[in-house]
Amino acid sequence: MTIKNLFLNPPIKEKVSIKGWVKTFRANRFISVNDGSSLQSIQCVVDYDNTAEVILNKINTGASIKVNGTLVESQGKGQSIEIQVEKIEILGECDPELYPIQPKKHSLEFLRENAHLRARTSTFSSIFRIRSSISFAIHKYFKENGFFYINTPIVTGSDAEGAGEMFKVTTLDINKAEVNDNNEIDFSKDFFGKETNLTVSGQLEAENMAMGLGKVYTFGPTFRAENSNTSRHLAEFWMIEPEMAFYDLSDNMNLAEHFIKSVLDYIVKDCKEDLYFLNQRLINEDKSKPAQERNELNLLERLDFVINNDFVRITYSEAYEILKNSKPNKKKKFKFPISDWGVDLQSEHERYLVEKHFKKPVIIFDYPAKIKAFYMRMNEDGKTVKAMDILFPGIGEIVGGSQREERLDILKSRIKELKIDEKELWWYLDLRKFGTVEHSGFGLGLERLILFATGMTNIRDVIPFPRTPKNAEF
Repeated sequence: MTIKNLFLNPPIKEKVSIKGWVKTFRANRFISVNDGSSLQSIQCVVDYDNTAEVILNKINTGASIKVNGTLVESQGKGQSIEIQVEKIEILGECDPELYPIQPKKHSLEFLRENAHLRARTSTFSSIFRIRSSISFAIHKYFKENGFFYINTPIVTGSDAEGAGEMFKVTTLDINKAEVNDNNEIDFSKDFFGKETNLTVSGQLEAENMAMGLGKVYTFGPTFRAENSNTSRHLAEFWMIEPEMAFYDLSDNMNLAEHFIKSVLDYIVKDCKEDLYFLNQRLINEDKSKPAQERNELNLLERLDFVINNDFVRITYSEAYEILKNSKPNKKKKFKFPISDWGVDLQSEHERYLVEKHFKKPVIIFDYPAKIKAFYMRMNEDGKTVKAMDILFPGIGEIVGGSQREERLDILKSRIKELKIDEKELWWYLDLRKFGTVEHSGFGLGLERLILFATGMTNIRDVIPFPRTPKNAEF
């Protein structure tokens, strides 16, 4: 049986068998064993007289063992049940001198360096169980709401965001590659016969599918070659990207809000044990911080804050006025002062709106066209586009989306204005020629949602094997 099932339906006074890893071994008698199925470990009580010393000597933290015995109600504090051991089998030994994950507090940086073993700690096993539950809840939500799951290419010839920060995919020997008349590498000799990259988004391809299937979503890895070492950036991350035919911007905002609330509500019910543990971890961490640096809400309160509050909806222009006239801006407390209309909002501005001004999650819409992507629908004012971002406490922007430009002439004009090669997007333009409809979609970074759901502060701690500049270990 898994340890989780033992605690859920304890067969008291019956024979049981478990397998797991030793967390601690005290007084040559009490073994704490965990198998990853649950935050809880089970105490196994050894009969010293009936256990060979050669076995006892191999029961070290990190060793894997199989335990047969009788499940009984525990007489000690801290656990409801325990196993009276009748037989122990060592499955895999562990040298205590070499094993890095000892039963003590380790820094998050140290655990990143040992990412292949950090799932054995309580903190990271909780995070990765929550990650699994969130992923399931995402698929469940879309299935129940009439969406079709599609897979978009990881290798692509288009740059959906127009950012240019992409990883090249090639079979050419760069040192020996032929160049053309402009002294550029001749990719016609490459595997795909053209320049290709790892995708930054599946959105453009998802739009194609929505134009035949109505409502679709893609959920997969995306890549960005941004040389950033901040706590919010990864080079490889997972994106959830729904696209919906016949949806305008208002429909899009309604869906995004309902979707996020539903997913978070699911994990609050499904991951109680892990969330309570991470909540207590956050509370304990806050105690050691100066009062001004402590979180106003604990983790469980933050989740409740999002699930049970209507999101405030304001235009970019309204947000701009609030920020321009705010105390932090007037007193020059913002690192990036708000001056002219049209500036790109930074995380500090987004968090001010959510945490200080409205004290609710916020959706900002109708952004200046000059700071948004080419595919977003132009508003009648000719200055703003039907874009929307959802802002969360502690995170800032967590969702970015828009109503897509369905008018061929305006889309072509935007592509030309931004100097994008129209020939690369012939298939995307075709959608506007053959039965065009209004349509919308958004992107949600899975890791940012997990950051919020777990209370962690570094995005490298919510993905099993982070990919960052100068780091592709494991």
